[in-house]
Amino acid sequence: MWYMPLRLRAGARIPSAGKFATAFGVALRLGDPLLLVAGAFGAHWLRFGSLGLPLEYARLVAITLLFALLLLGASPLYRSWRGRGLFAEGIQVLLQWSLVFIGLVLYTAAIQVTDDLSRLWLAAWYGLSLSLVIGLRVVTRAAAAWVRAHGMDIRSAVIVGGSPDAQRIVDSLHQNAWAGIDVRGWFATAADRSALEGACSLGSLEALGDYVEHHGIDQVWIALPMREEAAIASALNQLQHSTADIKFVPDLFGMHLLNHSVEQVAGLPVINLQQTPLQGPARLVKGVEDRVLAALILLAISPLMLLIAAAVKLSSPGPVFYRQERMSWNNKTFWMLKFRSMPVDAEHGTGAVWARAGENRATRIGAFLRKTSLDELPQFINVLKGDMSIVGPRPERPVFVHKFKQEIPAYMKKHMVKAGITGWAQVNGWRGSTDLCKRIECDLFYIENWSLWFDIKIVALTLVKGFVHKHAY
Repeated sequence: MWYMPLRLRAGARIPSAGKFATAFGVALRLGDPLLLVAGAFGAHWLRFGSLGLPLEYARLVAITLLFALLLLGASPLYRSWRGRGLFAEGIQVLLQWSLVFIGLVLYTAAIQVTDDLSRLWLAAWYGLSLSLVIGLRVVTRAAAAWVRAHGMDIRSAVIVGGSPDAQRIVDSLHQNAWAGIDVRGWFATAADRSALEGACSLGSLEALGDYVEHHGIDQVWIALPMREEAAIASALNQLQHSTADIKFVPDLFGMHLLNHSVEQVAGLPVINLQQTPLQGPARLVKGVEDRVLAALILLAISPLMLLIAAAVKLSSPGPVFYRQERMSWNNKTFWMLKFRSMPVDAEHGTGAVWARAGENRATRIGAFLRKTSLDELPQFINVLKGDMSIVGPRPERPVFVHKFKQEIPAYMKKHMVKAGITGWAQVNGWRGSTDLCKRIECDLFYIENWSLWFDIKIVALTLVKGFVHKHAY
């Protein structure tokens, strides 16, 4: 399900059973600085075998602690993470902790104490304290889940509307008891024709305001089609004096959405329904990752590439490399390199042909190169040039792109990132003449969930599973 909760109005009151949420928040606010200091002592014991910190080290710990209190207190780290995954919170912890230690390194460089400071101690302090604060969150989340599963620290919620998205909200909140959100029921509008399963009916929309006020409801989820402006306005008007959280779930059921988010542009609230994940810092990270890895890999495999080049040259007349037009990011074409695996005139009479099992167009050396995927090695040169990425959806020839986009829903969305040498589809077995719909599903999953760690995982799986595959021909 896709939904975008938008907090339209937040209350100042403490929700029911808020003492648990407050306790968990206090545990994190106190635990983080304590674990930061504990990490310094632990790192000193690991590095020097002693818990006692020298005066210079203790002074740095005190300054870092003050900086951390200011930075972390102003960050979104201590907002409510109820209903959000540990991964998202972990990324925020990693970001803030890295900023703290970057500040520490800059400070030590500015006062010129780097020569007297153990870099191993600094690295150990960073790693140990980061592990401790993430561990604290794992424990806190486990405690919160136990408390909520036993009926404590519960937020009450009502649903407005009977759309498919509303039903999915009810189902999801019931299945994820750890979120601690109790759905009291739902309110129907004139457009609703069926009841929500798993939620009792609380009447028509006109009763919403009175019910929320008299029952102390914490959250109101408005799940109405965007064409129901009058009903949405009526719900907001009834809640104008309420301090409950109001979340709007746009009726976008069934749409193909990628990297949806909410942001402000020129002071205007904007819902991004689709955008590439490679924007701003992410684009820089991806570019550095590709070029650094491609340079190192080319350096490592250069002897192998020379041997393959010689074998290709001796196998049949023609060039060593085969250049083929492919489509990549933003539907732009480029010339992809491969070791030539077929005679020069193999497609002279047929034109572009989709590779299939049983065909015998390849040379003996070419058939081996295809089976082992060694013919793809020159594409690291494409990566170095910026035409491709190491990880991404596999590129296709324009003639097939124009054909497939008419047959496969959302096919063109794979071009929202650079094409890759390997990808999520390939490590899951969807390569060669396999189900294109499954391959596109994997490509879109990759685009939606892109991260540096996901790239590393795919590269690792490519190495583990090997290059030989039954669908490689």
